[in-house]
Amino acid sequence: MLGPLRSIILCQLIKLMETLPDLLSAPLAALSVGLNPSIPSVKAGFYFANPRNRFWKALNQCGFFDEHIEASFKGCQYLHTKYRIGFTDLVKRPTAGCGDLKAFDYRNGSSRLQQLIDDTQPDIIWFHGKLTCQKYLQYSEGKQSVTSWGLQSWTINAKPVYVSPNPSPANAAFSLAVISDSYADFFKHLS
Repeated sequence: MLGPLRSIILCQLIKLMETLPDLLSAPLAALSVGLNPSIPSVKAGFYFANPRNRFWKALNQCGFFDEHIEASFKGCQYLHTKYRIGFTDLVKRPTAGCGDLKAFDYRNGSSRLQQLIDDTQPDIIWFHGKLTCQKYLQYSEGKQSVTSWGLQSWTINAKPVYVSPNPSPANAAFSLAVISDSYADFFKHLS
């Protein structure tokens, strides 16, 4: 648990840091949680902006949407306003890769994410990648669960949790088809 002074300092540092802003409102149908912003996403100003990131391709191939969703800030806003999907990251510090993140980042990010979940009350929490979910659990008070792909057997604040493969280009172990199929399954759980 962060002390009051440490929480204030952390909030001030996040405000000074160049990062992606959260795209949130309450209530949310889904809260999309990435690990941390990539440098290309911060420069472009929207989530999953790296041209090699497969999020937008998988999203458009999953069969849930009648229309093509543009890979842009406008696309993020569209998902937020029409489908009530919010966007955030476990850690707000942008890096070139996850190896640059430290325990401090995860500890503070987990506390911050828990507060966002409390505030936005999403119908479902959508983690992009097992690592994202596992780091949240590892650094959250009293949360120890096994993480698998898909819908989890446990909840956060009595809300279902879904884990899909991370669409990052660094995660080449999963094909676009596997990611797209995971998204199709995820959207079956969207209220």
